[in-house]
Amino acid sequence: MPVEICAGIDIGGTNTAFAFVDLKGQIVYKDSIPTGKETQPQDLVDRVCEKISAQLSAHKNDYSLVGIGIGAPNGNYFNGTIEFAPNLSWRGIIPIAKYFSDRMSVPAYLTNDANAAALGEMFFGAAKGVKDFIFVTLGTGLGSGIVCNGEMIYGHDGFAGELGHTIVVQHGRQCGCGRRGCLEQYCSATGLVKTYLEILTSANPENPILANKELIDSKFIYEKAMGGDEDAFYAFNYTGEMLGFALANSVAYTSPKAIFLFGGLASAGELLFNPTILSFDKNILNIYKNKVSILPSALPENDAALLGTASLAWNELQRKK
Repeated sequence: MPVEICAGIDIGGTNTAFAFVDLKGQIVYKDSIPTGKETQPQDLVDRVCEKISAQLSAHKNDYSLVGIGIGAPNGNYFNGTIEFAPNLSWRGIIPIAKYFSDRMSVPAYLTNDANAAALGEMFFGAAKGVKDFIFVTLGTGLGSGIVCNGEMIYGHDGFAGELGHTIVVQHGRQCGCGRRGCLEQYCSATGLVKTYLEILTSANPENPILANKELIDSKFIYEKAMGGDEDAFYAFNYTGEMLGFALANSVAYTSPKAIFLFGGLASAGELLFNPTILSFDKNILNIYKNKVSILPSALPENDAALLGTASLAWNELQRKK
């Protein structure tokens, strides 16, 4: 008898990845295509569905598609729409979930990539059995998903949980959202680089490293810090201090049992976790002390988006049962 699988689809500005995932979190098929610059989103849907359909036909005795989960920037869970995504070529409001559902004749669900990853952590990662937690992605920006009593928090409009756009420094760094001082401008790979460059410039504007700013990324700073560079170490320390402060404040809203950190910056390990936890413990309200753990995600970084989007579909299908 064919194994039931859900398709997880991760739509990014450059590539769109997709996979078949069973209820145990096993990826049995994975592929990707360039997102491209089509003016019509249906063109992307057609290309993905052609690949999915071909795989299903070739393995009709092995797999049975029961649902589709989609992760995308500015994805609205309630409406199944991508709304004014800045890094996609389509403009306006796109009913992407309906396009996929109509094309494949199975239910399709949509959310943003951070929420999808949070669901992946709950289904297949370190948050199994944890009903109250916050999931934070530390990449180019800072994304987050908040789960309370086993349910993802979407808010009334589908856009709840944007910790990256809470202001932590009044009149601080300019953010792409249009405001100043947002958390992701300090606690992300981009924020780390800005902090490091500020430290170097303040200490010595003629520092030769500054002549090649474009070569400085989070990996460069990590390697410098691991090699004993005090400026790089301080950049990580400041990043962790800001992150711990923001996370301590976030605890007051939902009282989570754990906070999971995911992404390239989180892979720095103790360089980031030590100052984050120190700042978190220093700033947390007394009634929450020693109740909340800050932990690394257990999701494999390369497959987290696909596991997350598939778990969105699995979660919705199980809720309907």
